[in-house]
Amino acid sequence: MAQYILKRFLSMLVTLWLIVTVTFFLMHSIPGSPFDRDGKEASAAVVQNMMTFYHLDKPLGVQYLLYLKSLLTFDLGPSISHYPTTVNTMIDRGFPVSFQLGAAAILLAIAAGIALGTVAALKQNGIIDYIAMVLAVIGIAVPSFVIAPLLIKYVAVKWGLLPVASWGTWKHVVLPAFALSVGPIATIARLTRANLIEVLTQDYMETARSKGLSPARMIVKHALRNAVLPVVTLLGALLANVLTGSFVIEKIFAIPGMGKYFVDGINNRDYAVIMGTTVFYSALLIFMMFIVDIVYGFIDPRIKLHRKGA
Repeated sequence: MAQYILKRFLSMLVTLWLIVTVTFFLMHSIPGSPFDRDGKEASAAVVQNMMTFYHLDKPLGVQYLLYLKSLLTFDLGPSISHYPTTVNTMIDRGFPVSFQLGAAAILLAIAAGIALGTVAALKQNGIIDYIAMVLAVIGIAVPSFVIAPLLIKYVAVKWGLLPVASWGTWKHVVLPAFALSVGPIATIARLTRANLIEVLTQDYMETARSKGLSPARMIVKHALRNAVLPVVTLLGALLANVLTGSFVIEKIFAIPGMGKYFVDGINNRDYAVIMGTTVFYSALLIFMMFIVDIVYGFIDPRIKLHRKGA
């Protein structure tokens, strides 16, 4: 296991380096200047001073090496559009908010998705099964940025049930977390249903029934553990979906998280903010996928034995 972790760690570093490299050169290939505001650029002298301060007057290869050097010291540099605020400071401010939203969305997706899929599997080909799968298809087909305005219009504005366009209490988390989790809930529900139906037909489930185990104990102790293995594998992709989707949701709900800084950075061509948020989220996603892989090994002992023997 130690050898496997070391290999994965080195793989994570290579993956992160590739993301940094591709993002850096793609970002600098975009037309326009970060010092252009509303179509009006500052005077030539001011622009030159700014270019020198941010090392943008140097060759692109030198800029790239300087950025890699700053990354080694965990220095993401100062923001161009919010100077003297640094990108590290922006992350310190925005990430706790984004983390609360993302964690709530993931937990809601796992709990609701597994529950919905389990009920659908136990009521296979019944009215509950059909309703659950129709809801799942709608959840997959309708993107979160369509669901979010509908929630704002009806739940927040028309019915006044929950607050919107602010942040502070658990009530502010409900609507954006639900909007962000609808797609993952649908995906987990369909996957859980399909796998649970297959597991329920296995021989060891018949053996459990013959031993007189209660249906609830059979489902919780035996069936679900095997049925959720593919769900655990899918968590890496779901994390990516939630992380990238949170940018749009945070902007729609006016949440002061990382998404706000990222979108503003793109609009302002703020190279430091774009690179900093991309690198931070990429590192976080790669690390979370690594954790998911380790957890998968603990859930399924066969994978641990295979890795130890490798």
